[in-house]
Amino acid sequence: MSGLVIGSRGSALARTQSELIRDELLKTGLAEEIHIQIIKTLGDRIQDVPLSRVGGKGLFVKEIEQALLAGDIDIAVHSMKDMPIVQPEGLVIGAVPRREDARDVVVIPKGQEAIPPTPTFGTSSLRRSSQLLARFPGGRIEALRGNVDTRVRRLEESDELDAIVLAMAGLKRLGRVADLNLIPLSVEDMLPAVGQGALAIQCRSGDSRVLELLRHLHHEDSAACTTAERAFLKGVEGSCQVPVAAHATLDADGSLQLDALIARLDGSEVFRRTVSGAREDGEALGFQLASELLDGGGREVLKDCIRAFEQDNNG
Repeated sequence: MSGLVIGSRGSALARTQSELIRDELLKTGLAEEIHIQIIKTLGDRIQDVPLSRVGGKGLFVKEIEQALLAGDIDIAVHSMKDMPIVQPEGLVIGAVPRREDARDVVVIPKGQEAIPPTPTFGTSSLRRSSQLLARFPGGRIEALRGNVDTRVRRLEESDELDAIVLAMAGLKRLGRVADLNLIPLSVEDMLPAVGQGALAIQCRSGDSRVLELLRHLHHEDSAACTTAERAFLKGVEGSCQVPVAAHATLDADGSLQLDALIARLDGSEVFRRTVSGAREDGEALGFQLASELLDGGGREVLKDCIRAFEQDNNG
């Protein structure tokens, strides 16, 4: 296929994100055609099992990365929160565009004014469920996967769910904010996933032409924040099998603040801390915060989570 080829998952959100990147590349004056090639990942094929049971990180990127390494595509557009910490040999994150709203949002049925005192939430995210159970004692969690439309339809048609939790970034990119009954959650109330709201534009490490094109899309502030968050995740050896969260922001003076947590699956304990420092030290801050949280009680929590996961899978 002639021209530049972008690899994308097939969901409406993934296609929209790839189209956004295509349009930004065209704004740079790129003369050649840009094609979007849909690639189905393992995470797309397995819809009836929670992510924590089928491998976690990498489920939504591996097949796309293989196409990139094979030369079938030139660029891969990923949601940053789906990206494993370590890049395959030969691939790099060539750009991190400006980040969208990183918050989570509760969606409740139309006509409902508030979240019930002891709600049943639909989510398959351990990070979300642990924080929700900590905030709503007596609440319940029902496993829920699928794209935005699937989850919203389940909420509307099911008598079992009082609310679902989605990422605000995805709803904004899809233009769905106005037509849903939303309750945005502050970062204080619900700490986002590492990289939530950010995109990772991946390419081959030796492709100087594409790397130069992607340079025009790169947003330094967003990259600095996600670097710190991903360093924290690496420091705690986090995956979809344990409830961890981290979110970084830049203050007016340019210093970086990183907020992170490790929680028990049932929300009975949440260990949360914040560190701050120079933006260029984001990676070191991430490792520092990981060490502090592990030493402050998080290590035992993570061991218990992994033990429970292994028992569940072996049972």
